[in-house]
Amino acid sequence: MTASSSKPPNATPHRPEIDGLRSIAVLAVVFYHFGVTGFGGGFVGVDIFFVISGFLIGSILWRELQETGKISLSRFYLRRIRRLAPAYFVMTVVALGVGWFVLMPFEFRELGKGVIAATVYLSNVLFFRQAGYFDGSAEEKVLLHTWSLSVEEQFYLVFPALLLLLARWPKVLVPALWGIAAASLVFAIYLTTRHQPAAFYLFPFRAWELLAGVLLAMTSAEKQRRGSWASWSGLMLVIGSVITIRPEFGFPGWQAIFTVLGTVLLVMGGRDENIVNRVLSAKGPVLIGLVSYSLYLWHWPVFVFATYAFGPIETLLEKTGWIALSIGLAALSWRFVEQPVRLSAAITPRILVGATAVASCAALGIGALLYKTEGMPARFSDDERVHIDASADFIQDWSRCSTPQAGAWQGIETCAIGPEGPPELLIWGDSHLRAYQDGLAQLALEKSVPALIVWRAGCPPFFGVSKTESAATSAQDEACRLANARIETAIEGWHDLKSVVLIGRWTYYATGQGFGIDAHNHIQLHQDYDALAQQTVETLQKRDVAVFVVQQVPEFTRYDSRRVARDLSYGVLTPEQAADAATEPRTEVEARQRQVTQHWTRLKDRGLVQPILTWPEMCGATTCYAIHDGTGQYFDNNHVTNAAAKRLRHVFAPAFDLGQKGDKP
Repeated sequence: MTASSSKPPNATPHRPEIDGLRSIAVLAVVFYHFGVTGFGGGFVGVDIFFVISGFLIGSILWRELQETGKISLSRFYLRRIRRLAPAYFVMTVVALGVGWFVLMPFEFRELGKGVIAATVYLSNVLFFRQAGYFDGSAEEKVLLHTWSLSVEEQFYLVFPALLLLLARWPKVLVPALWGIAAASLVFAIYLTTRHQPAAFYLFPFRAWELLAGVLLAMTSAEKQRRGSWASWSGLMLVIGSVITIRPEFGFPGWQAIFTVLGTVLLVMGGRDENIVNRVLSAKGPVLIGLVSYSLYLWHWPVFVFATYAFGPIETLLEKTGWIALSIGLAALSWRFVEQPVRLSAAITPRILVGATAVASCAALGIGALLYKTEGMPARFSDDERVHIDASADFIQDWSRCSTPQAGAWQGIETCAIGPEGPPELLIWGDSHLRAYQDGLAQLALEKSVPALIVWRAGCPPFFGVSKTESAATSAQDEACRLANARIETAIEGWHDLKSVVLIGRWTYYATGQGFGIDAHNHIQLHQDYDALAQQTVETLQKRDVAVFVVQQVPEFTRYDSRRVARDLSYGVLTPEQAADAATEPRTEVEARQRQVTQHWTRLKDRGLVQPILTWPEMCGATTCYAIHDGTGQYFDNNHVTNAAAKRLRHVFAPAFDLGQKGDKP
């Protein structure tokens, strides 16, 4: 999201109604993030900005090309730097300063990565690659909002050169851009249902939104008086999008068409004298529109740090206060950072480029320092470090993973462990399997057994499963079903397979609800849990494969390494209270897991499975522990750390001690 560039000699006249449209876009985003009722689709404000940006920048470049036959790339990028860089660097400095005092080391390290990515306009790629289970929630990514800036700048690195290239064939230029925009839209719709993070974050699949604005500028459609129908239709589409669009229905995909079309109609009808344009051109909307870039920059760090330090923002008073602070910071940023730099004749191009280069190098250096020092953990006490170290102990080496594009495992990410060679053992599970990865990889090398890991978060390792999960999109739910069907097919042709290890958060699937800090998560299996488990085991047995089932580790009511570390550092918890949160009565653990324990015991008694027990390593006679010998064993309340995975690896030994093919437990 950006505002218009500083006015070049060939700039279009000021369009106050576009400033008013910017105010709708930025307030929609801000209200959505702060949870204001009625703005459930407010994230589409970014799409509105994409169209506006494409229109304004497209107007400048197209007019320059028509008038001079060329485009001054140096002048174009200088305008971009002058408009975007100063406020960004000021916001980043403040975010780093606040982060020093309030962020845990792992989170501070992630902020460092975010600073590096945002400074070189690659944060959309970073957050696309981090769209995984363990990466932490969006509310903890201080620079998450810079993804849209990266999308725009990547587009503007490509578009001017493309425009110059196509200008050699004037009759082809506009049709070619239409074709590129159509292809971008088609691929965005296709990819949304199959890999939504890619469709959301990556610029090729957002390019059609910017091109919609560009093509509007190039075809001069907005210069013709269209009557009030365009403004009213556009306003209804935009407001309807903000109110009704939901990410769980697949976004951006086809839903974004309504937002983009509405914005195009509003810009196209902006020259008509009607009530819509008069309201958009009023002083209040225009003022918000003028500070929209700074407001976009500042509101998200305010939200993240407020939520981080004070908990969820729930009451109307809290929301109003934090939004007011965001607007206040935006006004200061616009008045004392944006405007002086943009309008000052003393800041020559050489000074501008030099200052930006120095600021960029400083930002990259600080980001690298935070990354290399793991977020500067020396800021915290030893008591805090136990939990802090646990919060960062889940980064693993997945370099041996691949996703075949053909064959039995087509479309399924598989990860090899152990020595090279045809795998003899399949370890299949959900995010609990990922948590065990380091221990399993070490054991596979110690046992000299090549094995294959296949995992998918929130997806039970059962054949024939389908589910609906609150923490997943419908596309992710469908991907789980399709992946498990593909795995079943792959196993049918796997003649060297001797054993399968099943790992899962069994109580989650059996009860349909999370526990403790994630009690708000729900999952509904569309088939009976016991029947699915039994069917899967029996199917594997028919293929003469030994089946091992891993006992789910104990869950903790109050423990989360990040939260406990944070509360310790803030003085919310004493060391004694933190230690107490890291324990759980064994009787309560047994009660919660009784249903799944009884089910797997019945299958064991029938000789269908062999259990791999974890509780002896995690619990004493009466209590289960999240801390062992001064080392954290849990990342959150149900996923173990790498240290725990390595300590527990020996319990998996029976599955690696393979006898003859088809040995039964």
